[in-house]
Amino acid sequence: MSAVADLTIRADRVVTPDGIIPAEVGISDGRITAITPLNGRPEPGGERDGRAEGGRLVELAADEVLLPGLVDTHVHVNEPGRTHWEGFATATAAAAAGGVTTIIDMPLNSIPPTTTVDALATKRRAADGRCAVDVGFWGGAVPGNEADRPGLHAAGVFGFKCFTVDSGVPEFPPLDDDGLAVAARQVAELGTTLIVHAEDAAQIAAAGPPSGPGYRDFLTSRPASAEVVAVTRLIDLARRTGARVHILHLSSAQAVPVIAAALADGVPVSAETCPHYLALTAGQVAPGRTEFKCCPPIRDAANQDLLWAALADGVIGCVVSDHSPCPPELKQAGGGDFGAAWGGIASVQLGLPVVWTQARQRGHDLADVARWMSAGPAALAGLAAKGAIAPGRDADLVAFAPDEPFVVTTDRLATRHKLTPYAGTRLSGAVRRTWLRGRPVDQDHRAGRLLAAG
Repeated sequence: MSAVADLTIRADRVVTPDGIIPAEVGISDGRITAITPLNGRPEPGGERDGRAEGGRLVELAADEVLLPGLVDTHVHVNEPGRTHWEGFATATAAAAAGGVTTIIDMPLNSIPPTTTVDALATKRRAADGRCAVDVGFWGGAVPGNEADRPGLHAAGVFGFKCFTVDSGVPEFPPLDDDGLAVAARQVAELGTTLIVHAEDAAQIAAAGPPSGPGYRDFLTSRPASAEVVAVTRLIDLARRTGARVHILHLSSAQAVPVIAAALADGVPVSAETCPHYLALTAGQVAPGRTEFKCCPPIRDAANQDLLWAALADGVIGCVVSDHSPCPPELKQAGGGDFGAAWGGIASVQLGLPVVWTQARQRGHDLADVARWMSAGPAALAGLAAKGAIAPGRDADLVAFAPDEPFVVTTDRLATRHKLTPYAGTRLSGAVRRTWLRGRPVDQDHRAGRLLAAG
């Protein structure tokens, strides 16, 4: 290395923006200072302290890859107000265990929701000192809080979330067409992002409510057309206002051509999908298995193939968890009603191995996964110090063993509640160590920082 580093991590596979290479990564004061390619394969021998040049050396094992820490921009922490569903301590512990070093918390499911500056301050107080990883916050756009949005932006929220359909909680109602237009114009003026749960309320109302243990009835109640109609309307709004609009948790591949055409026209629109849409299919869901319920829903295998193609083509730019936990009784665990059960999948800890297990079978490598799960979300949130192993970035890093198999068991999950559709699933890829700004994540020392946009 050209300069003395506080810490040097050496690996025969380092995932950088320029490819996967053998390299030494030099770290000082929590930032990456240099990446030195190595000639030939290093000889990993595990972690050891001290070097002749000064500082500390960590050598990854031969079966480990050094990844950038993942950035998950879609996490429902729920604290305060519904901390019995999840909380900053448990959510960030699960994130760290899954190689996620930065999360952006969604503005709803906590009480109060993050729709005012005072509510943001309340949430930041709840998070302070409890976070194992870095945490930022989205603001909310709901009817009646138009005057609060500039203040929230100035206070550091990363953008504004809204719904075009019932959110599931009464304190976070959806915006109608006029409300969406106002929000889009405000976002354009503020230079931030409108992130949208995009399903059309009229399409869902026409489909009729679900009830009972059958998944097919639930799937019919959230038709793919509801996403297409809402996405089309939002793209038109982005085209007219110049607002940057991001489509959350895309499940319907029918909307992909609409998004692709908008991108080709230069419309400021982007989209994400989630591990459950890339790994689970409707055919897997037995009657009463409400742990699979989420909105929009998990669809069929042909739809899943098209989502993977959209990722490969760059039409979908991010894969994030939509971590949305709740107590088992709200999920009606053990044979529930898909109409009454809470919709949400808790997967912030499992997203990396879930996506990697599927990606490698489809011919993708870890550079693709890092682009979808680290660089893409970091770019969405404007986190210039995150998302890549590159000089000047935060030294948020993951030692990942891509070939290590494991079976998901609930005892290994750090979330408050352990219900998961992945229980019993065999996955590839284990997170062995996680560093936050060059420091090993320690659950007893909560070093996560509270981030603000700008």
